[in-house]
Amino acid sequence: MKEKPFARGIIALGIFLAAAAAVWAASAAHKPRARDLGVPFDGTPGPLNAITDVKGVEVGQVTLISGEGRLVVGKGPVRTGVTAIFPQGRSFRERLFGAWFTLNGNGEMTGTTWLKESGCLVSPILLTNTQSVGVVRDAVTEWNVRRGGSDDHSGDFSLPVVAETWDGFLNDIDGFHVTKKDVFAALAGARPGPVEEGDVGGGTGMVCHQFKGGIGTSSRVLGPAEGGYTVGVLVQANYGLRGTLTIAGVPVGKEITDLMPKPGPTAAKEGSIIAVVATDAPLLPHQLERLAKRVALGVALAGGRGNDSSGDIFIAFSTANPQVAKMTGLAQLTMLPNERIDPLLWATVNATDEAIVNALVAAETMSGINGNTVYALPHDRLREVLRKYSRLLK
Repeated sequence: MKEKPFARGIIALGIFLAAAAAVWAASAAHKPRARDLGVPFDGTPGPLNAITDVKGVEVGQVTLISGEGRLVVGKGPVRTGVTAIFPQGRSFRERLFGAWFTLNGNGEMTGTTWLKESGCLVSPILLTNTQSVGVVRDAVTEWNVRRGGSDDHSGDFSLPVVAETWDGFLNDIDGFHVTKKDVFAALAGARPGPVEEGDVGGGTGMVCHQFKGGIGTSSRVLGPAEGGYTVGVLVQANYGLRGTLTIAGVPVGKEITDLMPKPGPTAAKEGSIIAVVATDAPLLPHQLERLAKRVALGVALAGGRGNDSSGDIFIAFSTANPQVAKMTGLAQLTMLPNERIDPLLWATVNATDEAIVNALVAAETMSGINGNTVYALPHDRLREVLRKYSRLLK
């Protein structure tokens, strides 16, 4: 049978991205993270301290950076991208239990109506900028169709989960620079292992507490007495005022009051945050919604307040219960009793907090449209502030 051009292109793209993955992983591994700077956090992280510590989870990202200077809509400068999260790898075609929660709804996450109705997730989860939700949603649907997605799952493949935050302070957001090709590349490049953080993928042009923000991730592993389960969180952080930024209980935002985005005091003053929670604990949809709600507490630890114009939207899924997708007979499921869920709730809070700080630590100073500039959180000054409050580990 003659191979379709689309399939050949995706295969070639996959080979290229696989070759680049080792370089990408090495770069991610050598980039300092919050713990490397001596920031203390509660809980025990997994080996990677990333959402990919949950077995089967894969992440792919495409970063688009080009041009500088004056904004010319449609031409740039471009500071945006796409992040793709596969709950169980690129070959996954079955259902997982999932749920979502919105703390404040001035944002978008597609596919949530069916997620709420069915309690199940099939598609990968993608993050991008506000104006690119449509093209990303269409691209994921086409990707599903091209790889043989069928109607067996009653709309799961055609109602993918795509979420956004606004990057228009740095990016030519009305230029619609994210294309289907970029989405296909993010999907094809998804892999297990270290996750690149900061101003990459969907987080490329994002701002967090008026420092440079973006993608961040963290994980927690429970002790044997608590089941040994893993919880991983990935955030696209683009929210918050400087004065409320809190790291390890220290009012960092009140200590580092300069390095504000320029020009203008209102630059990126509110914004949004998207969080993806993964776990291997056997939780049902209503329990996963409880995890998704606890993301809000992690955001609050870092200084988020769920402002009126923010879009704070969270999704959680479990990789357990493989019979969820069973089409005939009775599915045999397992469920963690509610009385044993507290350690998972705490893990979600702590991993969310650390993921946000990791995004801040990894991000670098960036200039975009019209010379607008957002500064990175300075590592040396962060350490000084933590030392001042006797919170620096080393």
